[in-house]
Amino acid sequence: MKIFVIGLVLFFISVSGYGLTIYSYDSFISYGLSKKVIPLFERLIGEKVTVRTYGDAGSLLSRVILEKHKPKADIVFGIDQNLLPRALEKDVFVPYKPKNLKNIKNKELIFDNTYHIIPYDYGAIALVYDREKLKDPPKSFEDLLDSRWKKSLILQDPRTSSTGLAFLYWTIAVYNDEFSSYWKRLVPNILTITSGWDEAFQLFSNGEAPMMISYATDPAYSYENYKTLKYGAIIFREGGYIQIEGAGIVKGTKNRKNAERFIEFMLTPEFQREIPLTQWMFPVIDVDLPGSFKYAARVDKILTLSPQEIMKNQDKWLRKWEEIIVSK
Repeated sequence: MKIFVIGLVLFFISVSGYGLTIYSYDSFISYGLSKKVIPLFERLIGEKVTVRTYGDAGSLLSRVILEKHKPKADIVFGIDQNLLPRALEKDVFVPYKPKNLKNIKNKELIFDNTYHIIPYDYGAIALVYDREKLKDPPKSFEDLLDSRWKKSLILQDPRTSSTGLAFLYWTIAVYNDEFSSYWKRLVPNILTITSGWDEAFQLFSNGEAPMMISYATDPAYSYENYKTLKYGAIIFREGGYIQIEGAGIVKGTKNRKNAERFIEFMLTPEFQREIPLTQWMFPVIDVDLPGSFKYAARVDKILTLSPQEIMKNQDKWLRKWEEIIVSK
């Protein structure tokens, strides 16, 4: 451990910097990853790091686009493969291929071959349910339409939430052009749609509804924090949709060197080993996982949409979704 830290100091000290400002989503602070990794990075560079949060990832990207001509952030932490097309279209990040990219053994996790966004974690979207309230949860998308689940589901808005957008894409990966028909049938079973994951989980954990869209690792969270399997997670029979999150360097940053240092640091074991018990996602490099992760739901069949398909259709898909939800 001491040898590694010394090596990092020697690596980072070669270029003087001017601090760093990171934009991220709320859970970067509320669930503790920033408290674990930011102090270490500050010691490594000998400078102050400022973290600002803006709701969920969709809101985060919107903020960066709004500030495009007068950027205030150096790093944006929380852009997934579903938001990548919009990020590239708006031209708010610069490419950087880190040396530590070699630490990612599964190259399928590198979702941006232009290196504007570099991955740091991944996980599967899942239907999460309260085991104390549901003994026989839905096992498929069609099961979720059953009338006994009326107003039993909490969702996130795909216009502002990366989790919500991933769920929308999951339905599209299953139903293709018929996804709008599925959503029309799903509407009666939706209790509410929140702007972000934090708000949705707060409602769910308070017992407002027995189901929400979240992540396959939620049972691991339940066991780690409560030593019970209060929450269960279902990957539907149709297959699972993987969300990969990444970070990028903001175009126009005045702290390019420190931004590059952070991207390198993000792909080290010291950073990555903090991800499971704070992000509740899987790290992108090989590190030991906590024992509780054996309770995470597994994906047998992976469903995906290509970045090209998303870029071509995203606006149309969101308009269709909006029409259905606004008219409900």
